[in-house]
Amino acid sequence: MNQRHAQQIVSQFPNRTLIVLGDLMLDEFIWGEVRRISPEAPVPVVEVKRESWHLGGAGNVVSNLIELGAKALPIGIIGDDETGKLMARKFADRGADPRGLIIDSSRPTTRKTRILAHSQQMVRADRENRSPISAEIEDKVIAAFSAALTEAEAVIVSDYDKGLLTPRVLEEVISATHNAGKIVCLDPKIKNFLNYQKVDVITPNQPEAERASGIEIVDDASLIAAAHRIRELLDCANVLITRGEHGMSLLDAEDRLTHIPTVAREVYDVTGAGDTVVATLTLAMAAGANVADAAVIANHAAGVVVAKVGTATVTPTELAETLLDLGT
Repeated sequence: MNQRHAQQIVSQFPNRTLIVLGDLMLDEFIWGEVRRISPEAPVPVVEVKRESWHLGGAGNVVSNLIELGAKALPIGIIGDDETGKLMARKFADRGADPRGLIIDSSRPTTRKTRILAHSQQMVRADRENRSPISAEIEDKVIAAFSAALTEAEAVIVSDYDKGLLTPRVLEEVISATHNAGKIVCLDPKIKNFLNYQKVDVITPNQPEAERASGIEIVDDASLIAAAHRIRELLDCANVLITRGEHGMSLLDAEDRLTHIPTVAREVYDVTGAGDTVVATLTLAMAAGANVADAAVIANHAAGVVVAKVGTATVTPTELAETLLDLGT
């Protein structure tokens, strides 16, 4: 793949509409400095300088799509609380359609609070309920998905194991997507792994791939074996394993293994890198790329966000600059 072809694909991003179904969360960052140790306990005292809030989890997938120029239709649950209201405002500020935000008053909006000093994370506090959603909420999620599917060209399922993606929800949305002849890509968690049947692309990281397959990845042979095992378990077309500093490895539907080396010049924070990968991958496929070319573009996008602190996205300009590395 060369730079010109990649840029042609990226130029089609603004014409695409994608559904993002998954666990929505609010990422809260408290930024400060440490100058002393607490007299109450041997812990640093963080002098708070500022706070910021960002869409996290599946919300970060939405942010990545919108940053790249696409239209995103988020579908997920929020609580009947102030955090949920703030999240809804954040989606509105991003220009995302809020119709798929379903209020579940039985649980809080998932919120992750990170305290950072001198750009280094000190501690994280989570507010969440990870129990499966009720049948009533399942009905609302499936109805919202069915309504949105008529507008979308592709679907991203983003699982953070917060209770939204029950076996029934997964089965119905994947089946509906295939019946509509549209692409579905999924960023997994181990708990629900066997319920990800027949997706077009699944994007586990290496530890997830090893746990799901029962095969430790130490060389090409074990990598191929693990990817084959995942494909057999899920009857899926393509397995894209993200491997940190080793880049990505793709086993496609034609049984070809492709290694995609990392392009990150600096790794500062891997928070949300998987969101960037699945967002850019699916968007590129919706724009006409084959899965291998889409993976290359997604790899370049991930190389940008890992050099940023916190929940981050990649801009079209940043993506265009890193794609220059592909040559002409």
